[in-house]
Amino acid sequence: EVQLVESGGGVVQAGGSLRLSCAASGFTFDDWAIGWFRQAPGKGREPISCISNRDGSTYYDESVKGRFTISSDKAENTVYLQMSSLEPEDTAVYYCNTFPIPQADWGQGTQVTVFS
Repeated sequence: EVQLVESGGGVVQAGGSLRLSCAASGFTFDDWAIGWFRQAPGKGREPISCISNRDGSTYYDESVKGRFTISSDKAENTVYLQMSSLEPEDTAVYYCNTFPIPQADWGQGTQVTVFS
């Protein structure tokens, strides 16, 4: 069963940092890109970053470019999202999944709340 489990969210003051983790199982990790998505209150789920486990290439949405860094640990089948200079607008539930085609059912995600 394809499964990706998010963790690491929390409540942080604007300007602070958090690191999210995405633990993957049930598929050949090295063959897929993994993406981070977020859903803010009242909005749809949107992709914000992804990383290819084949060649290490990365993508960042303009809203997070320069503040967030995605990385992958193939030995642990885990993808990380280091978030810095957080803003209240980053408040959302964060999810991970294979990219661009989500293989797994969407999990509960991890809540990130940024207060000013």
